[in-house]
Order: sequence, then C-alpha cells, then structure tokens
Amino acid sequence: MTDPHAPDSLDFTRRDFLSTGLKLGAAVLVAPHVARAQATSGQAALNVALIGCGEQGRVLLNAALKIPDIRFQAVCDIWPYNRTYAERLLKKFGHAAQPFEDYRELLSAVPDLDAVIVATPDFVHAEHTNAALRAGKHVYCEKLMANTVANARSMVQAARETKKLLQIGHQRRSNPRYQHAREKVLNDAKLLGRITNVNSQWNRSVSADLGWPEKYALPEAALHKYGFANMHEFRNWRWFKKYAGGPISDLGAHQIDVFNWFLGVNPSSVIAGGGADYYENHEWYDNVMTIYEFPTPQGMVRAFYQVLTTTSAGGGYMEYFMGTEGSLKMSENPAYTKLFREARAPEWDQWVQRGFIRKPGTPDEGAEKLLPWEKSRPKFGAPARTSVVDVRETAALSSWDMPVTLDKAIHQPHLENFFDTIRGKAQLNCPAESAFASAVTVLKVNEAVAARSMLTFKPEDFIA
Repeated sequence: MTDPHAPDSLDFTRRDFLSTGLKLGAAVLVAPHVARAQATSGQAALNVALIGCGEQGRVLLNAALKIPDIRFQAVCDIWPYNRTYAERLLKKFGHAAQPFEDYRELLSAVPDLDAVIVATPDFVHAEHTNAALRAGKHVYCEKLMANTVANARSMVQAARETKKLLQIGHQRRSNPRYQHAREKVLNDAKLLGRITNVNSQWNRSVSADLGWPEKYALPEAALHKYGFANMHEFRNWRWFKKYAGGPISDLGAHQIDVFNWFLGVNPSSVIAGGGADYYENHEWYDNVMTIYEFPTPQGMVRAFYQVLTTTSAGGGYMEYFMGTEGSLKMSENPAYTKLFREARAPEWDQWVQRGFIRKPGTPDEGAEKLLPWEKSRPKFGAPARTSVVDVRETAALSSWDMPVTLDKAIHQPHLENFFDTIRGKAQLNCPAESAFASAVTVLKVNEAVAARSMLTFKPEDFIA
C-alpha cells in the first residue's frame, strides 16, 4: 500500500542531507560525538534519547538539533522504518545514537542519559514516561499527556516520587509571543478590560488516511505485542479510541490549554456536540464543538472551541480572547495574530511607547516568518467598510500588532526551556501538574459529546 501520506523513503540522500543541514544551521554540524564533556558553549552536553520516531518525533528531533550541547545517544521505535530514518539522520549530524525496538532495553543499555523525549501514541505516554522517570531520567513528553485521566495522574505522581522533571509538550507556553500577550497585554496592561468570551478553532480539510510501503509493514505478531490491532490502526492511531482522544485531543489540546493558562482558572462545566459523520473507518468524531464555562474572579467567561477535519474554511487556527475594551487574536501563525481596541476604551498610545503593542504595519508584515504553504492563508483583520448596513452595527475596531515574533521552530523554545531547567537555569513552563489540569479539561469533552448534556467539574478533579 502506498499513498501521498506514506512516510519518507529510507534512502536519505546527499541532497536531503544538504537541505536539512541548511535548515538546521551550521551550529549542529560539529565534530562527531566523542564524550559527554564535549560541548559547543563550554557547558556539559546533555545526553538525550528519543522514544517514538514517527511524525511528531521527527518534528521534535529537528527542533532539538538546533539547540547547542544536546547529544542524542539513542532512538527507539517499534517500526524499523521510523527507527532507521531517525538513526541515519542523527548520524549525519554527528550523533552516535544507538537504535532500539524496546524502550526497556534502551533504558537498561544506555544508563548515561540525562533526559528522554517521549513522542509515542498517547495510550503509551504514561508507560514510557513513568519508566524513564523511575530510571532516573528527566522527561519531555508530547501532549496530550495521556489518553485517560488515570494515566495522566500516574505521570504526575511518578514525577513527584522520583523528583525528576516532567515537561509536557504544550509548546505555546514557551512561545515568546504568547508569553508577552499573557504577561504584558492581558495581565499588566489589561488592554482587553474584562474578558467575557473566548472563541477558538482548528479546522483541517479532508485528507486520506496514512499508508505505508508494503515491504516495510510490521508483522501482525509484532503489532499485537505492542498493543496495535493492525497496520492501519498503527499508522492512524489518532482516530481510534484505544490509542488516543481524537481531534479534540490531538488538535484541541493545544488551544484549550491556552484557555486555562490565559484565564488563570480551570473550567466549571462543559457541553459539547460532535460526531463521526464523514469518515467511515474512524472511531473518533471528525467534528466537535464545545462550550466551557470559566468562573474567573472578574466574572464568568464562556469559551467556545471548534475542531473540524472535513474543511479548512473559517480562517485558520487561532484563539480569540474578547473583552469589554479590546480583543486579542492569537495563533502560532503570526499572520493571524492581532489586537483590536474597542472605541469606548482608553487610548493605547502609552502602551505603544512602553513596547507592549505597536501600531499596524504593512499588510504583508510578518510574512517572512511564515512557512511557504502558510503564505497563501487568509490574514485576520478588520474588514474594509464602504458603508454601514445597520445603524445598530458597531463600527470596525482599530487593529494593533504584537511587537514580539518567534524566529525559531515552534517547538524549539519549549525544548530549550526543558533543557535549561535541567541545568538549573529556568523553571518548567508546562510542568506535569499544569498539563494534568489541561488533560482533564480536554478529555471531558468526549464524555460530554457522548452524554449529550452539560457536565460539571469539581475543583478536586484538577488535582493529581
């Protein structure tokens, strides 16, 4: 079976290497790994292993390769196809990473590890994370923390018991633009006034399921050994209830985490609707719409979230915080980020002078930060008006820009924060306790869809 979504070829060519090298920069093209003490900045290199070399594992691998003084000692994946690709890539950049099929063998055979990155399917996050923590390693684990609350709670408890660091991959928490928006725009300047509503979405168009080259298919016995029913479910695990939580967990978790983080409280209730209406060979809902209630000290905030996998319409992926004096549209895509001031609000000139915000630039400002396929996406902003169709209609809001940009891979700052914390130079931006609260918030949505009614949270639900 082959299709456009099949993995890259195992033949890692010279052209591939040169292209990747240009992207990663000369900093990682150092002499081959000799010893842990060899580092580029005078500090000891951290020895790291990657468990899970699939799509997300490669994203994290490429981001980590841009960080000085990180040495990959091992990679692990149950599929030789993924494992060999990661091993060959790392070898090209001077990392003598040993390949393993079983994570237990890795943890036993490579004792001199400082940290482990876990990028496996959600249903084994707890198993892999807890084993690495108990082996004395710090762990960076991809989101969603786990596919059940019980598994997520076990990860928090394992980190406490072992006194090791556990960072969960909600990478927006380390994005300097998101940090600036939360700390300066919302908390210090309070430019939005009282936040009353949040509206967020992530829509994707119809896409074919992931395939695989037949000659690299895993034997059925190997799949069963690691908990998978067949190759289709192994390759498309995000769509099946045994392995993950579906699109609300896969995509929505990033943005729903921002709700909790920006508002500073956990929700009190959730109501949701959704269904498996389009894809006939998936278990999870291909569309979900949900409303949370957040009881903030300033008053109730209702937050709507939508995830669609049958259309890319609706203006990209973003989180839109709306208040009495202004609104803030945030996204990892800088073209979607904008501030809007209500006409009734005090002027914002002082905040421009203080560097919190800036006056709008040219329409194409920030385009140089976009990936090639993002440049054609629509940009948010107040539409031009030639007439007012109703006297009761509010005038278009004035728009403002954020003065902070990110010129790194979107996962790189979060990994840097993790490694800096290991070295005692920082604190985790998304520790296990924070991620647990977000996992509880996200996983309740699927329960609400099934129940077809509003479900409530108790304060103790968010405590592991």
